[in-house]
Amino acid sequence: MAIVQKDGFSSKFGVIAAAAGSAVGLGNIWRFPYITGENGGGAFLILYVFFVIVIGVPVMMSEFVIGRRSESNALGSFRKLAPGTPWWLIGLMGIIAAFVILSFYSTVSGWTLEYVFQSINQGFTGKSMNQLNIDFVTFTSGSFRPLLWQMIFMLLTAAVVMCGVQKGIEKATKILMPMLLVLIIAVCIRSVTLTGASEGLRFLFEPHFEKLTFKAVLMALGQAAFSLSIGMGALITYGSYIKKDTPLLSTSIQVASADTILAILSGIMIFPALFALGVGNTGGPGLVFVTLPAIFQSMPGGSIFAIVFFLLISVAALTSTISVLEVVVAYLKQEFNMSRLKATILGTVSISILGVFCTLSFGPLKHVTIFGKTVFDLMNYLSANVFLTFGALFIVIFTGWKLGKSSFVDELNQSGKINPIVTNVIVFIIKFIAPLAIAAIAIGAFFIEGLT
Repeated sequence: MAIVQKDGFSSKFGVIAAAAGSAVGLGNIWRFPYITGENGGGAFLILYVFFVIVIGVPVMMSEFVIGRRSESNALGSFRKLAPGTPWWLIGLMGIIAAFVILSFYSTVSGWTLEYVFQSINQGFTGKSMNQLNIDFVTFTSGSFRPLLWQMIFMLLTAAVVMCGVQKGIEKATKILMPMLLVLIIAVCIRSVTLTGASEGLRFLFEPHFEKLTFKAVLMALGQAAFSLSIGMGALITYGSYIKKDTPLLSTSIQVASADTILAILSGIMIFPALFALGVGNTGGPGLVFVTLPAIFQSMPGGSIFAIVFFLLISVAALTSTISVLEVVVAYLKQEFNMSRLKATILGTVSISILGVFCTLSFGPLKHVTIFGKTVFDLMNYLSANVFLTFGALFIVIFTGWKLGKSSFVDELNQSGKINPIVTNVIVFIIKFIAPLAIAAIAIGAFFIEGLT
């Protein structure tokens, strides 16, 4: 009987590109710079980096360890590592999270393609901020164009995932992530050379420790944890594709570093331009789809940089959607013995059906609400406040208390011995510090408006 070679990442760079691609998304561009500037600038940034190191990296390693040790999908991992127990429900939560996230994330991802098209066709030329806002509302409240772009984005995502791990995900992210870095640096250079750009850099980086409220601390903690794609099964799934000789500690550090650097570059890209043109600080979709198009047409060579920018955010969105769809595809493929082709088609079609309701909730279905929220807002709320938060919490509890120190350390040491002091610190964080930190985020999200 012939031995079938298991599909997986062929190199450490492939792992870093794929995992960093999963982590780097639209939130890095429209959320991170805004909350950094509003909550203490450099002071918030210091706190954020600290939380990435002491919470984000250990939790990321937990997911990588679970995936690589089990060599299975998000649900199958817990069945293999804790057979006959209800721990598999954590994996199910991750798969549901991925399904829900992609349903609404594909809506916004589709918007990025519309704006690539608009920027190429000079669609922003001569329009005021008010007119651009009207155009954005008109577009998102429509039916045909938003759905068309959403379906195109889902097809692009499916095309990559359908090709497998090495030939699809790894190959694509090895191209897309360097492309993303080049594009973001290009826009950064243009932004910081504008007259008055220094005010934007000061807003972003000047430390204001007096602004570090309890809410700001929780926001830094939450951003550090969930900007790394923790809690939705993506890193467990990717972990199952990592070779045994790939060092998980250094890989996790490098992925977190890449995500943090790109988030900071997003701030350097956006805020100098905002302040140089007298717009001030803003965040959210309005920043990307209204404010920035107005800025681009106000600067020399802005039409070219508009194309570059919207191509950039499309790439950032695609590297994230690939990882999210793979969570669902890996589950269908392994648990139901499907071919990758069938699993990709089933996953894409089923997610797209829910995605249609999310997209139309800005237009024809905007008056259809569940618990006072549109379908889009409900999916967004459930993913941020329920699935990701509690998924991450149960993952670290499982790693620290069920999987155990010996299995965890053994998996970390597959590629060479790690200093026992380092492993003891990591295990201590996973068992005690990380659960408390994530629980604080969960509790805070219910009581503090605007935390997530």
